[in-house]
Amino acid sequence: MRTSLTPAPSSFASSGSPASAIHAVETESGTVTVFDAAAVLTQPHRTTHTWKTFAADTIATFKLRVTTLVMMTAWAGYYLGATRSGINSFNPTLLDTLIGVALVSCGASALNQAEERRTDALMIRTAKRPLATGRLSLGYGIFIGMLAIVAGSLWLVARTNLITGTLTLLTAVTYVGIYTPLKRFTSMATFVGAFPGAMPPLIGWTAARGTIEWPAVALFAILFVWQFPHFMSIAWLYREDYARAGIRMLPVVQPDGWSTAAEALVYAILMIPVSLAPYYLHMAGKIYWVSALLLGLLYLAYTIRFTRITKSSANQSRLYARALLKVSVTYLPLLLAVLMLNATRRN
Repeated sequence: MRTSLTPAPSSFASSGSPASAIHAVETESGTVTVFDAAAVLTQPHRTTHTWKTFAADTIATFKLRVTTLVMMTAWAGYYLGATRSGINSFNPTLLDTLIGVALVSCGASALNQAEERRTDALMIRTAKRPLATGRLSLGYGIFIGMLAIVAGSLWLVARTNLITGTLTLLTAVTYVGIYTPLKRFTSMATFVGAFPGAMPPLIGWTAARGTIEWPAVALFAILFVWQFPHFMSIAWLYREDYARAGIRMLPVVQPDGWSTAAEALVYAILMIPVSLAPYYLHMAGKIYWVSALLLGLLYLAYTIRFTRITKSSANQSRLYARALLKVSVTYLPLLLAVLMLNATRRN
């Protein structure tokens, strides 16, 4: 897909209204779609909400796919922590943990969309979000976001332990209060955002064990490092969108692709020793060690292929980025699944 801007997008006018930005988007099949970001931003709020559409729009602000991934990694952390303690991981505390983590994740997503409603409206892939279009009001987005975060954090404190509730709240604050606004100023926001992104398995571990231990740090490290090739592939795929919205992702700041490819490659190499750490911390056996090594080499191979974006055509570089993205979202659940299946008990 190629995107041309006519004219180049301008900053918001002093009154708060966006300058006109018409975008002709040509897909790989040759179809041209005209996208008017200014029209999206200035359209009136929809007043014909039914309960069904209102509920659907509210749920859309919670980014359920992201929340599902958060819950999955938190469950992995809880399972491994419970196994370490020699207790059954399928117990009421697991459910309480997942409820609290899901609430906070949903709340953080809603506040993220409230903060980014104007930039979302300038990006084709996010322009139809409820807060970006005005189908839901800013006040409502902030209200449900804050409510979910507070409720989820208090739930975790009451039903698990203080450290779990506190860590979950700090994760949301870092994501919403630091990472989200930082994206408009520096490409280092990706590094900052990797910290809250890596917290769910550590939170799951503390819910089961009540303390931060080296195995929990290893789980945190796995998710932290995994994110970079994953995010670089996304950033490259949607670099025109990010540029149009003024979000300073690495491919926007340095469009030649060299820095994007190099960062993805460095972390894909680092992923191999980091993913082997659970074995050396006696969290899992040799089956995990072999599986982690093979999966890491596969992830590295696709990342090496991704580095060819620097000397490829636009369409070809997108194919490399999309392939890496698909492998990244397959790699993580497979790695965690093997780790859980091959987990060892050690009090």
